[in-house]
Amino acid sequence: LSDHPFDCLVCAKSGKCDLQKLAQDLGIREIEYQGEQSHYKEDRSPAIIREMDKCILCRRCEMMCNEIQTVGALSGINRGFQSVVATAFEQDLIKSPCTFCGQCVAVCPTGALTEVDHTSQVIRMLANPKKTVIVQTAPAVRAALGEEFGLEPGTLVTGKMVTALKQLGFDYVFDTDFAADLTIMEEGTELLERLTRFLDGDRSTPLPILTSCCPAWVNFFEEYFPEMSDIPSTARSPQQMFGAIAKTYFADKIGVSREDLVVVSIMPCLAKKYECQREEFKTDGNPDVDFAVSTRELAALIKQANISFNSLEDSDFDAPLGESTGAGVIFGTTGGVIEAAVRTAYELYTGKKLERISFDELRGMGGIRHATIDFDGLPINIGIAHGLGNARKLLESIKAGTCNFHAIEIMACPGGCIGGGGQPLHHGDSSIILARQKAIYQEDSMKPIRKSHDNPYIKKLYEEFLGHPLSEKSHHLLHTHYFDKSKSKILIRKEQE
Repeated sequence: LSDHPFDCLVCAKSGKCDLQKLAQDLGIREIEYQGEQSHYKEDRSPAIIREMDKCILCRRCEMMCNEIQTVGALSGINRGFQSVVATAFEQDLIKSPCTFCGQCVAVCPTGALTEVDHTSQVIRMLANPKKTVIVQTAPAVRAALGEEFGLEPGTLVTGKMVTALKQLGFDYVFDTDFAADLTIMEEGTELLERLTRFLDGDRSTPLPILTSCCPAWVNFFEEYFPEMSDIPSTARSPQQMFGAIAKTYFADKIGVSREDLVVVSIMPCLAKKYECQREEFKTDGNPDVDFAVSTRELAALIKQANISFNSLEDSDFDAPLGESTGAGVIFGTTGGVIEAAVRTAYELYTGKKLERISFDELRGMGGIRHATIDFDGLPINIGIAHGLGNARKLLESIKAGTCNFHAIEIMACPGGCIGGGGQPLHHGDSSIILARQKAIYQEDSMKPIRKSHDNPYIKKLYEEFLGHPLSEKSHHLLHTHYFDKSKSKILIRKEQE
């Protein structure tokens, strides 16, 4: 404590700080040792802030980054009183291999690692009468937000969340699940297109196809496996697909210019903050998604507005970008993206109705899982990994030629989005993650429509605007390309030298 800042009142972790609680539990009322405190430069990246003045050298972030995620962005340097956790060569985090998964933030006991807070910018946009502000909410948020208001883990608060967002002043409240359905249409069609080419004898077809909806995972393979950038699907994440559709199709429908439409995302993920700032997701400098706000930030907004969350009545999402299927909901958990893809790809490939909607063999919490799904006589081998350490193992097996998968789903965070770096802190309690996962599958089972291609609003979007999956317009708005970040880091270091 003698070497810790005393700005608890304005610290992002105030009330949730392990050091603060420990001092309270031990009855510490005065600082017995006085002296010069350590001071370090604040490191502010697009998604994560490092304030090493507040670091207590517990090394949890280092363990998470190196041992579990195998990213290697953080490590302890120096000795004695000069010891500090830092990046290689003490560069800014943006110049390190950091994927912005946010798992270091999730395990940090103090305010040394926090997300970049965008709530003040969102409040300013909501107060600007010239702006039309819309919001999209990811599926994992509704399964965890209630924890911030004292509800049991796994309590679905979808309707209350929508009501709260409307009371905060958003003009339209939409569901990222709609864009997840759209992602399945594009990604599932891309999978079938590659499979057809492969089965027709084109052995140069890049397989297995890898899911691409997790931005931290995308950052990871761009950094460590750029030579494999032809394998992942080119489909954008649901967040970015939503932004692209909102600022074209929806903006035209309501007669608002792109510049006057503000898109806010509520996400369980800190990498989304980085993703929405990538240059390829901007048009003439205007981003498809303006701000990405974490689940924790949304809870803070609701509390600041003095909204009694637990007493709110339920409300429905707005049409047309708020209507979704159960397939979109399960994007929030490990195995969900590939299960949603199977529900659609099976019917598109076979032309037959899929009678079995739920695939238990694709579910669970094993770090690396595999299953074979029968597409009317064609066995499709599927791999699933969550946690970047497990993703690395799968990618190494692909490079070694020991992998026999047709499709692989990868999510950066343990448990998938339900365990994202922007979710309410779970302090390593796996039962909380399991409760959130159960809630996701519960909402899926309650949906009247559970296959993405059956979503009537998705059908209408293609009829009125996109044409068909993988069309020229779809490629322009809904697909992306990847970069070799390993080379860019080398160039940065050479310039510094």
